[in-house]
Amino acid sequence: MPRKTDGILFELHPRPTKGDDGKPLLYALPVIERKYDLDDIDDFCAKYRHTSKGEIKLLFDLFSDVATMWLRKGYRVETPFGSLAPKLKLLGDHTDPERVTGRDIMYGGIEFIPSKQFVKNADCSGDGFRLQQGSVGSSQTHDPDAMDEALRRSARHGYITIKTFMFFSHLKRKSAQAYLDSLCEGDHPRLHRYREGRTLHYALLQDAPKE
Repeated sequence: MPRKTDGILFELHPRPTKGDDGKPLLYALPVIERKYDLDDIDDFCAKYRHTSKGEIKLLFDLFSDVATMWLRKGYRVETPFGSLAPKLKLLGDHTDPERVTGRDIMYGGIEFIPSKQFVKNADCSGDGFRLQQGSVGSSQTHDPDAMDEALRRSARHGYITIKTFMFFSHLKRKSAQAYLDSLCEGDHPRLHRYREGRTLHYALLQDAPKE
């Protein structure tokens, strides 16, 4: 069968769970070949959608100003793209609602729920999909010996970072973190994950810091 040459590029990554053959179950992600920013949108609209140069950027600035004003009040903002609302986090472990106060709550970011029409309009399946060729995503994780060697070489300082494991395993960041995270789970985990500053560390279980 000839190789497909059009369609959306995708790559495969491992999930923490495994299939009947003992190998990680896979999931697909698009290969982002190009990113467009607000300048690109503004330039495109000025050239092809009859807007004035800078008009789209001004509209986005105005929308951001008004939307964040309402989000700061705890409101939901609905748009043709979808709806935005603040997310909250409950600090600590609680079982009694009567003991939870405002001091136990913190801002957790923004929730975005895309509208059905926006999702439909963005459907990218028209030209089909094709797998990116070469060593991609999860292929290396199917070789236990190679992964064990990458772990050993990554742990020279007593712990493993995602960046170091990426170098020795030749995995992309998402796959490297997913693989390390998978070794922290289950009845017999091999690694313990903890954070120092902004960096995740993975210690061999016998070397894990006490919490």
